[in-house]
Amino acid sequence: MATIAITALPAATAAATTDVLPIVQGGTTKQVTNALLFTNSVLVAPALGTVASGNISACTSTGMVMVTPVIGAATGTSLTATGLIKSTGTAGVGYAAGAGGAVTQITSRTTGVTLDKTTGAITLFSAAGTTTAATFTVTNSTVVATDVIILNQKSGTDLYDLMVTAVAAGSFNITFRTTGGTTTETPVFNFAVIKAVAA
Repeated sequence: MATIAITALPAATAAATTDVLPIVQGGTTKQVTNALLFTNSVLVAPALGTVASGNISACTSTGMVMVTPVIGAATGTSLTATGLIKSTGTAGVGYAAGAGGAVTQITSRTTGVTLDKTTGAITLFSAAGTTTAATFTVTNSTVVATDVIILNQKSGTDLYDLMVTAVAAGSFNITFRTTGGTTTETPVFNFAVIKAVAA
């Protein structure tokens, strides 16, 4: 078979949208265009390998599975997981800055307060501590009846027993009393809402 020399090939250029690649399948000539290959193409089970760059923010498929990805600093509006969500770092798991708030009681230690945050600090009205239990209502639009409220004493000379009762849609009650102290002061109670469901 004779050797055919090919010379003066044109320099390669980027594919144009009007370029056509003819193929023959089953005796029928078909055309594969640049637009068909690279515009709104659907890849079925591709092995992508190491992807150097790209943008998946517009992806809507729910079938995308990432195995042990290094996500970095991710943001979003929700996260649903069927397995354990855990932290191996020292920062722990909790609320980010801006999720909390603060409110101060007025009038008395049974005066209700309003704080529409999932976490925050409540400063009690200045009064003497007592071992007699008192209760006030926290109005909070983020709370639903199935939620769990975590409560602890942040500051104050006297030590307080704290209880959360009557958790309902939009509110919960805090009942408190000292373990014996009678200091006149303004102790601060911290709270956090854990979102929960009945079933």
